[in-house]
Amino acid sequence: MFGFFIVILASFCFCFQNVIVRILFNEQTILGIFQTGGFVTPTLQNSFLLMFMRMVLVVPLMASFATKLYPHTWQNVRDLGNTESRPLLWRSLGGGILMFLYLALLYVSIGSIETGVALTLFFTYPMFTSLFSWLLLGIPPTRFRWMVMIVVLVGTFLTIPYSQTASDSYNAVGVIFGIGSGLTYALYTVNAQKSFETLHPVPFTWISFATALGLSACSLFIWQGSSGLNWTSLWIGGFFSAIVTLAGHLMFNYGISLIGATSAATIGATNPSLTAILAWLTIQETLNSLQLLGIVIVTLGVLLLSQEHRRLVKE
Repeated sequence: MFGFFIVILASFCFCFQNVIVRILFNEQTILGIFQTGGFVTPTLQNSFLLMFMRMVLVVPLMASFATKLYPHTWQNVRDLGNTESRPLLWRSLGGGILMFLYLALLYVSIGSIETGVALTLFFTYPMFTSLFSWLLLGIPPTRFRWMVMIVVLVGTFLTIPYSQTASDSYNAVGVIFGIGSGLTYALYTVNAQKSFETLHPVPFTWISFATALGLSACSLFIWQGSSGLNWTSLWIGGFFSAIVTLAGHLMFNYGISLIGATSAATIGATNPSLTAILAWLTIQETLNSLQLLGIVIVTLGVLLLSQEHRRLVKE
């Protein structure tokens, strides 16, 4: 049960990250008390800028207390330079590449089609995770787990808000990139599970962040953000986003090492439901009846999954 608790906490961190991004992109009323936000327009270029600002804070922040989380962090990182550890080094670097790639694909998808549709396509990743775990790790999902995944995905689709959009918003590029982002994130989780057989989650996560930082810095030379921005507010938002990003990825990766990529991915798919609840509490976004039904369905799915895991542990 500890692994499930860790992954649920990670999901809450990712929810805070989503709400922070919403505030940075659009003005919001916080706790019904004061208004803030809307510091940058939600464009693809500015999304890459925010990703860079987040990573440039996350990497040194994690480096400053990595040894407190795992005393052998830097020794493990140095050991990856050894010839016999080269495959593990490539998997760690691959984690950073996959992390950057799934974000890049998701941003392109959001820039091409409605945000709600793009997120719906992304959160199909538990299905891909199960398939990759089966094909690459030899861990076939049980029939019961397939049922739970379908339940969680149905609840997720109900939770994501939709609005009326023009038909030309749904273009093939946006759809392909949205599905591609979910597929890439599934590869990230399976790659992480395989890496954790011989490498602790802390050094793996730091290498992934550092790699994503380098790639996001390079992206700024290709996609430059807007000028004349409110940098103070952006850096404050970036700092809070960095904290929850760091905590979320650390706990999620640690959860993968405890309960496996498939279970962690299924719980991670509750992110839209948790985000909807958090947005309702903090920035007073309304919840309709379908969203409430989706939250109930998702909660039921996670409870069923946790009961199955507890039964397997007892056996």
